[in-house]
Amino acid sequence: MVDRKKVERKIQQLEEFLGILAELSHLSDRALDKDPIVLGSVKYYLQVSIESCIDVANHLISSERFRSPRDYADSFAILSEKGIIGEEFSHVMKQMVKFRNRIVHLYGEVDNQYVLEILKHRLDDFQTFKQAVGEFIKKGI
Repeated sequence: MVDRKKVERKIQQLEEFLGILAELSHLSDRALDKDPIVLGSVKYYLQVSIESCIDVANHLISSERFRSPRDYADSFAILSEKGIIGEEFSHVMKQMVKFRNRIVHLYGEVDNQYVLEILKHRLDDFQTFKQAVGEFIKKGI
């Protein structure tokens, strides 16, 4: 059974991270790209936002006794298989996981323009994920 409180805590953290990212998204690309401290903050908050989604996905998978994911990206494939998120959106989230992996493991090879692209144009993907999870949990009541 899904632990609603646990999911709500993770979603609340995600909302806090997204609030910070939304504030940073108002800065100009030039200001973001030229300030390594601000750019580092963007990378960190994107990383932990993605990790929040991974944590929620894995909690749903575990609590509902779905098949075990092979890796973090596969967690979103499982959510798609179970109808929690769409197949196309699953691909979006898998790309986010790949981006997270690059930040964590290949941090010296992160394309800052791609970071800015996510910051300026992809934050709504997190809202889509939150909405899908919320709908799934409501159905389980």
